[in-house]
Amino acid sequence: MFYSANFESPVGVITLACSGDGKSLTGLWTQGQKYHGDTIHEGMVPNDGVPLFDTVKRWLQRYFAGEKPAISALPLAPVGGEFRQGVWSILREIPYGEVMTYGGVAKKLAEKMGKASMSSQAVGGAVGHNPISIIIPCHRVVGSNGSLTGYAGGLQMKLRLLELEGADTTGLFVPRLEPKAVI
Repeated sequence: MFYSANFESPVGVITLACSGDGKSLTGLWTQGQKYHGDTIHEGMVPNDGVPLFDTVKRWLQRYFAGEKPAISALPLAPVGGEFRQGVWSILREIPYGEVMTYGGVAKKLAEKMGKASMSSQAVGGAVGHNPISIIIPCHRVVGSNGSLTGYAGGLQMKLRLLELEGADTTGLFVPRLEPKAVI
């Protein structure tokens, strides 16, 4: 069993999820986010009375107020396999207000796993399926050319979170879609 609660934030409604014992956060999704709740197969029972949710909501209030609350202050338990867990662990190491490329995450993961290299595309898939967005900062991962790609909450949300953190966004851009040829 998993519990859920909603939080009204400056970026819209956020859904929180925790384990049935109420001891660890297993999900955080923004409204309309791709893969919303996909790691919780048992469904979620609404329960605003879980003390952990109050702790997470205070953390989020501090974050949206421009403070830099520590990720380690929250008990996180994202549901995913070993590879994804490895990627999400590296995301937690990206400093507040900074960005890292998918290739940079892949290189760090390869080093941790004792491999010569790692696929940036595979890393991108794990980043995109991060079930605890904002807190596990997948929005801090960008393309090697500075493109704001691959954020399940939408590219405008990604940019907004980076700006909130005071990240230097001058070299970042939203990629243009090429028009499809008409045959």
